[in-house]
Amino acid sequence: MKYLFGPVYSRRLGHSLGIDLLPPKICTLNCVYCEVGSTTELTCERKEYVPTEEILKEIDQVLEQGPGGRPIDVFTLTAMGEPTLHAGIGKIIAYLKGKTDKPVAVLTNGTLFFDPKVRAELSAADIVIPSLDAARQESFERVNQPASAVNLEQVIEGLALFRREFRGEFWLEILLVRDMNDSLEDLIALQQAVRKINPTRIQLNTVARPPMDSRARPVTREKMEQAAAMLADGYAGRIDILIDFQAIGKKGAGEERQVRKRLALVEEIAAMLQRRPCPLEEIDKALHVQDLDLTRECVQMLVDTGRIEKIIHNDKEFYHYVNV
Repeated sequence: MKYLFGPVYSRRLGHSLGIDLLPPKICTLNCVYCEVGSTTELTCERKEYVPTEEILKEIDQVLEQGPGGRPIDVFTLTAMGEPTLHAGIGKIIAYLKGKTDKPVAVLTNGTLFFDPKVRAELSAADIVIPSLDAARQESFERVNQPASAVNLEQVIEGLALFRREFRGEFWLEILLVRDMNDSLEDLIALQQAVRKINPTRIQLNTVARPPMDSRARPVTREKMEQAAAMLADGYAGRIDILIDFQAIGKKGAGEERQVRKRLALVEEIAAMLQRRPCPLEEIDKALHVQDLDLTRECVQMLVDTGRIEKIIHNDKEFYHYVNV
C-alpha cells in the first residue's frame, strides 16, 4: 500500500495502523530533532498534497481484507511532515468514523490550530496529540525552526481554543533538547502555557533517535523529572515521561520499587557496555538478571535515549555504548 502502513506497535496507542497524508517532507517546522531529516518544503499552505480518494480506497481495502492477521487498536493519521496541511484530513477522519468503531488518532505539531477549519476537521477524532516544545520565541525558533508565517503566540492560543472545543483525548507532547529548550526560563514559560492549554495529559520526551541536526542531544533523566515536577504545579492532569516508559503520578510503594529497580538496571547495563559491546543474552547473564524480557526492556530504554546502539557483527546482534 502507498499511504497506509502497519499495524505497528506504539507505546502510547497500542497496535496502530498508520495513514501517511503527505509526501516527504512537507511541514510547517524544521525541527532539529526530527528523525526523518530536514524539511524539503517549509510551508503553511493547506491543500490536497496526495489524492484523498486513493487513501479512502486503501482504507476500504484494509477494512475488507483485514491487516493480515494483525490486530488494529487505532487508526493514526500522521505524516513525515505536518498532517493538518492536507486539506482532506477532515474527510478522512469522517470516513473512518463512519466505517469502523476503532478510535482515530491524529499526530500533529499543532501549529495550524489557530485556523477554525482545522479545529473543526479534527473535532471528530478520538485522540489528538499535538506538540509544543517551547513557549519562548527564542527557543521555539532554535528547536523548531518554523516557517515565517508561524506565530508562537498564535500556536499556543490555537491549542488552548482546540482544547476547550474538543471532546476527545488531548495529549500534549513536549520534547526537550539539551541546552536548546530546557532552561529554567523555558520550563517556566512551558508551565504557563500548559496552565492555559490544560491538556488531558502531558507527555514529556527527549531526543531518542538519530536527529536531523547532530547538535540535538537528549536531556538527562534528572532534567526530565525536574520538568515534570514544574509542569505539575498548577496542572491536575497526568504527566508521562515517555523515555522512561513510566507515568508520573500516584504510585504505590511496590510500583516505585520496581521503577527504581529498572532504572538501576539501566545504569548497570550502560556501565557494562561502556567497557565492551555485548549481545542481549550476555548482558542478562553477566548482570545475573535472569529475566530476558526485563533486560530487553531496559536495553530498549537505552536505545531510545540514544545512549546505546545495536550493531550486527558476524550475523549476531550486539549493543554498544554511544559517547554523547
